Amino acid sequence: MGLTRNERLRTSISLYINYLVHGMAIVILAQNMTMLSKQWGVTDAGVSFVISSLGIGRLIVLYISGVLSDKYGRRVFVQLGILTYIPFFIGITFSPNIYVGYFFGILAGMANSFLDSGTYPALMELYPENPTTANILIKAFASIGELILPILVTVIEYYHVWFGASFMVCSIIFAINFFVISGSKFPKLSTVVKEKSDGIKAKLSSKDKINAIALTLYGYVSMSTFYLVSQWLTKYGQAVLNMNTAHARYLVSIYSVGSIAGVIASTILTGLHFRSTYLMFASTLTSFITLVVVSTVLVQPVLFIGSFVIGFTAAGGVMQVGLTIMSELFPDRKGFITGVYYTAGSLSSFTIPIVTGYLYKISVQSIMLFDCFIAAVGVLISVVILLNTRRVKLV
Repeated sequence: MGLTRNERLRTSISLYINYLVHGMAIVILAQNMTMLSKQWGVTDAGVSFVISSLGIGRLIVLYISGVLSDKYGRRVFVQLGILTYIPFFIGITFSPNIYVGYFFGILAGMANSFLDSGTYPALMELYPENPTTANILIKAFASIGELILPILVTVIEYYHVWFGASFMVCSIIFAINFFVISGSKFPKLSTVVKEKSDGIKAKLSSKDKINAIALTLYGYVSMSTFYLVSQWLTKYGQAVLNMNTAHARYLVSIYSVGSIAGVIASTILTGLHFRSTYLMFASTLTSFITLVVVSTVLVQPVLFIGSFVIGFTAAGGVMQVGLTIMSELFPDRKGFITGVYYTAGSLSSFTIPIVTGYLYKISVQSIMLFDCFIAAVGVLISVVILLNTRRVKLV
C-alpha cells in the first residue's frame, strides 16, 4: 500500500526544511568571513581555505552513500545528514584555528552528501510523475536559506549579538526536524538494477557513455557557476564597486530572490512539460552572458540586476534539472546516479575555493572572470546533451 497524500506531504516538507538550513550553511562561512578570520588569526583567503573543506567532506562519502542509499533506504541517510550537520554548526563557532575549522568543514561536506543521497532519490520516489519539479523545489528551499542568512547576520551584527547565534539557530532547526523525520513515512525503494536474461547487466551504448560523462561534468560546472557567485558576490561588490558591507550583503539576498524566482519559473515550465534539456541550455547560456556583463560593466545597477539574473538562471534549479535528466536516462540506480553526479559537484566545492584563494591575491574581479570561463564550458556541455537526447523521451 502506498503513502497517503498527507503522509507524502509531511515527509516532503521535512525533507525540504533540511535544505532551507543547508542553504544557510552554504553561505554562513562566507557571510561570517570577517569574524572567523579574526577568530582564527588569518586573512579572508584563509577562511576560503576552510570553505574548501566542505568539498572534501562531500567527496569522502557521497559516492558510497549513494550506493548504500539504494540498498538500505533513504531515511537513514537523511537522519545521518542531520546528525553530522549539527556538530559543524556548533564546532565552527568554537574553533580556535583554521585546522580545527577545517575538520568541522569536512563534517559539513559529509552531512551534505548524506542529505543528497537520501533526499533526491526519496523525492523522485515520492513523486514519480513529476520528479523534475520535486527536485527543483529542493533548490527553492536552499535559496530561501541563502536569502535569510545574510539578513540574519546583518541583524546580529547591528545589535552586537554573538556571531555564533546564526549557527545555533541552524542547529536548533535541524534538531527539531530530526524527530519529525524519524516519525515520517518514506516510499518503497524503486531502484533495482535491471539485468538481461543471461544475468549480465546491460552494457551502455556509446551515446549513453557520452551522456553519462557530459552530465557528470555538468554536475561540476553547474555547481561551480553558482557556488562562485554565492561565495564571492559580497566581496566583489565591496572590492570592485566600493559598496559598503550592508549593501554588498544584499547582493546575495537579491541573488537568492532571483534563485527562488528561477525555481518557480522552472517548476511552472516543467509542470507544462517543457523539455528539461531546453531548460538546461537556456539557463546555462543566459547565466554565461550575464556573468560576462557583470564582470565587464562595473556599475552598481548592472551588478544588482545581474545578481538577480544569475540567481534566476544559474541557481534556479538547473543543477537539479541536470540530475533529473541523468536519472531518467539511467533510471535503474537513482542513489548511485545521485552519488556520481554530486561527487562531481563535490569536486567543485573542494577545488574552486582553492583556485579562488589564489585568484583573490590577484583581484576579486579575476574570480568573476574565472566564473565566466566555467559558465562557457557549461554552455558547451548543455549543447552536447541537447543534441544527443533529441529523440529520447524525458519528463
